[in-house]
Parts: sequence; structure tokens; C-alpha cells
Amino acid sequence: MNLEYFIAKRLITAKDYKSSISAPIIKIAISAIAIGIIMMLVSVATGIGLQQKIREKVSAFNGQIIISNYDNNQSEVTLSPISKKQDFYPKFTSVSEVSHIQAIASKAGIIRTEMAFEGIIFKGVGADYDWNNIKEYLVDGRLPDYSKAINQEVLLSRFLADRLNLKVGDEFNTFFIKEDQNKLPNVRRFKIAGIFNSGFQDFDATYIIGDIRHIQRINKWAPNEVGAFEVFLKDFDNIKTTGDEIYQQTSSTLDTKTIIEKYCYIFDWLQLFDFNIIVILAIMIIVATINMVVALLVLILERTQMIGILKALGANNWVIRKIFLYNALYLILRGLFWGNLIGISLLLIQQHFGVIQLNPENYYVNQAPVYLNWGYVLLVNLLTVSVCFLVLLIPSYIITKISPVKAIRFE
Repeated sequence: MNLEYFIAKRLITAKDYKSSISAPIIKIAISAIAIGIIMMLVSVATGIGLQQKIREKVSAFNGQIIISNYDNNQSEVTLSPISKKQDFYPKFTSVSEVSHIQAIASKAGIIRTEMAFEGIIFKGVGADYDWNNIKEYLVDGRLPDYSKAINQEVLLSRFLADRLNLKVGDEFNTFFIKEDQNKLPNVRRFKIAGIFNSGFQDFDATYIIGDIRHIQRINKWAPNEVGAFEVFLKDFDNIKTTGDEIYQQTSSTLDTKTIIEKYCYIFDWLQLFDFNIIVILAIMIIVATINMVVALLVLILERTQMIGILKALGANNWVIRKIFLYNALYLILRGLFWGNLIGISLLLIQQHFGVIQLNPENYYVNQAPVYLNWGYVLLVNLLTVSVCFLVLLIPSYIITKISPVKAIRFE
């Protein structure tokens, strides 16, 4: 029989345990651990969730690696075409991490309606475009089909649709300025097939998606000429090494750029979340540990006479320390139980109902995303238990300084 565990269990289940002097301190310690776990779970789940969601959105509308011409063009507009007759197109077989590659082109224009006008960038896509990447952001209408004859259907963002007072099925004129400014602009009339809302303001406020053949005709390109290639990877975590590998596999006249490089301000901001998560974890564990240390010291002082009796009966210091460590572990586990129950419940509610809304202009998402991974949950719990238990070894050392004679007389 485990004597230390038996005595600790008797202490926990004793009737006077809940009415003792240490009862409120114990409740505070359990509450501190529970609150700490809730804060840690929420910070990890929402922090990683926000990173992944923004990364997915940027990838969905831009690809993960962009192959384009070398030029001094700092805008999103395509200036010079690239031939589609490349070794890496339509299948990038030389790089195993590539899952898909698609050709695109872009051109600046102005949408003009009876009531308003907006400057836009027309992003042309073709039959090879993977609509699955942006399908989840479609809020109205349907996706257009560019696999057959050229058509006038486009996707418009909710942001632009509201500003221009347009809806699915409406038609509008778009003016594309020619390089020769003395000539009249090209006019194209488009019809809205669907409306998307990515919550990524940089894209929603600027882009419309349409048939790439319109750009080819306006720019007088050949049918096999495009503006750039968007590359999607199997694993985003390998984007840097894969980007270097793709650069080596493409022509010397072509440049490759990862979305981390293209949107460095976004990804630099996202990296700050890692530091914030670590700080929150450290603070919460320190708070929980301090409360547990106080609770353990109070338990030891409250049971001073019992410690003296056990020592008089021959129990060594480590046996008695284990009794109180078992007691402390019980309190930690209670705190973990309630903390996990409340924390995971809050995360599930947010994940399914999106209670907490965010400003997309600041956070690039409409609601706080949640990444609930049981591996992270287990890791946070193990980290809390390990740190608390190791730190509690220090205050339990006070038991070795207690004299049996003085302890038995202690009141």
C-alpha cells in the first residue's frame, strides 16, 4: 500500500478539510490554476488560429510563391507577359513540394456605375485556376467557369459591391487605360456571378476576379502569354526552402517571391504572436505556481502537529513531504479539470458561433479564429503540472526543519 497517498487521500476527504483555515486559500489556489489554464488555452488557440487563418487567406488569393518577370514594377499590375511554355507548367514535377500551379495576369481599371466609381485591379484567371482555395469565402452567387468560351462573368468583393451598390446578376462597365494616354480607354462590360468576402481588406478593396483572356486581348498578348504564375505548396512550413528550390528550377529571366516576402509587414506582425503567447504562458504559470506555494505552506503549517506525530512514529522527511505533494497535486488537478472544461467550452463556442468579432481592417479577419489542437492542450497541461510540481518541492523542504517535540506542542 502507498502510505503517503493513503494519508493524503484521508486528509483530502476529511470533513474538517473544507471548514479549515486553509479552505479559502485552497479555493483561491484552485481558481488561480483554472484561470491560468483558461488564459493559456485561449491565447494559444486564438494566437495560432489567427496566424493560420491569415496565412490561408493570403495564400488563397495570391498563391504561396509567385513566379514573375524581373522588372522594377512595384505595383500589382502586370507590365510584360511571360510565355506559358515553361518546363514547370502545367505540372511542376521537378519540385515535389508543389501541389498546384496556375497562370494569372492583372490590370488596373476603373469601375463606373451611375452612382459611383472605384479604382480596381482586374485579376485574370483561366481554366487552371483552383477555385477551392477561395470557395469558402463566397457569400453570394456562384463561381464563374472560364474553361470554355470567354465570358463576362466576374467575382466581386462584398466591400466593392456595397460601395458601388451592386449585387449578383448586375452588370457594370470597367475602363482600362491604354499605355498611350492619348487614346480612349478600353471598355469592358462585366456581369457579377458571385460575391466574396475574405475579410482581407487589402484584397477586398482592390481586386475583382475575371477571365484572363480579357487582359490578353486588351494588352494584345498571344493566347499563351500570361502575367505570372501562382504556386501552391503541400506544406506551408517549408515555404522558404521550397522557394529557393523553385528559384533554382526556373529560368534566369524569371523571379520568384514567397508571400512572406511580398507581404512581409503582415508576417512580421504575425511573428509577434509567438512572443505574446510565450509571455502569457509564463505569466499564468508563475501566478498559478505562487498561489500553489502559498497554499502548500498553509497546509503544512495547519498540519504541523500531524507532521510531528508522524516524525515521532518514525516517518522520514521525504515520506511526509510526499504526503503534502500528493495533496498539492490533487489541488493542481482540480484546477486543471475546471480550467480545461471552461477553456475548451469557450473555444468550442467561439469556433462554432463566432461570438467574438474583430475589425478586419486591423486583424484581417472578421472573427477571432480558433485552432483547437489536442496536442497543444496536453502540452499546456503537462507544462503547468511539471512546473508547479517542481517548484513545490522547494516549500515542502520546510518539513525537514520541523522538530517533532515542538510540532506536537504546536497550537
